[in-house]
Amino acid sequence: MAQGKRQWAPALAGATALDRVFAGLGALLGIGLTGYISSRAFPEAGMTPLIVAPIGASSVLLFAVPSSPLAQPWSIIGGNVLSGLVGIAVGQSVGDPILATGAAVGLAIVVMSLTRCLHPPGGAVALMTVMATHGSHGANFLYAFNPVGANSLILVVLGWIFHRFTRHSYPHVAAAAPGHLHGTQDQPPQTRGGVRAEDVDAVLAELHEAFDIDRDDLERLVQQVELRVFHRITGPLSCGDIMSKDVISVELDATTDEARKLMRERRLRRLPVIDRFGVLAGMVTASDLIGDDAFVSAVAKPALVAKADRPALNFVAQLTDGRAHEVVVVDDRRHVIGLLTQTDLLVALARQEAD
Repeated sequence: MAQGKRQWAPALAGATALDRVFAGLGALLGIGLTGYISSRAFPEAGMTPLIVAPIGASSVLLFAVPSSPLAQPWSIIGGNVLSGLVGIAVGQSVGDPILATGAAVGLAIVVMSLTRCLHPPGGAVALMTVMATHGSHGANFLYAFNPVGANSLILVVLGWIFHRFTRHSYPHVAAAAPGHLHGTQDQPPQTRGGVRAEDVDAVLAELHEAFDIDRDDLERLVQQVELRVFHRITGPLSCGDIMSKDVISVELDATTDEARKLMRERRLRRLPVIDRFGVLAGMVTASDLIGDDAFVSAVAKPALVAKADRPALNFVAQLTDGRAHEVVVVDDRRHVIGLLTQTDLLVALARQEAD
């Protein structure tokens, strides 16, 4: 019985209660402002509705699941407009309204799929435009652009602005897959023994199902799950457990020549940069110090930072993608208390395996 209840209960993976509140607020603002802007921009609309009903369904996707491929700008604008054009074309070509509605929705799905803008509300747009063509409105092809296209464009712009404030990725771009920075054909270290792109493609082909998630997002998700499972199996290992505690650093107002000398004396390749209060300000590498003498503050770059209680294995991906080689461990006031390097992590993992 419990299993049956779970099957009927819709769940949005990864969504928090706050996300749901933001989704409702976004729809409130998005639909309200879309109607208001349309009324101001097109006061001569006459019998044409200022906002069409399928835009409400578009807003659900846009504000509740902004990372969905079905909610991206081209999906919303292209899907709705193309479906509207299909609906009008079918409505003008097929005399039987019942047959026309079915043909319009089916053809709209095909057109949206082929043009990579599949958008569920597009089916409602196709149905609506067929009915508008056969009804008293006598809609023509301009109907697909105003109000359908205009509503869609306004809603997408409002969604983009709204998600800037809620810090959601929109338009959503999947995190770039790790690459090999040395230009060789080898797989990057973090994917050689784990989940690869071809594994994801093979499983998707075997399942014969379509999932509402970007394929690259799915690959990254599976890789992170694999890493978390490994962390659980090997046991907790915090940054504070394995970090180096006697950290050599350089101050912001030091010169690059002084930093180079310090690196040579201590046989270091990187130095955390601190201000005069001992607060972490960045990181410099040997390559940053090449060139004319200057102040360290001019060449310092952001550092990868963690607290001492963070699981060390959480940083496997960052420490193996070729961009970062260490994590600066800081306290609550961002004072440097340790340094976690690739070597520290490798030795700790080898020790765990030996135990």
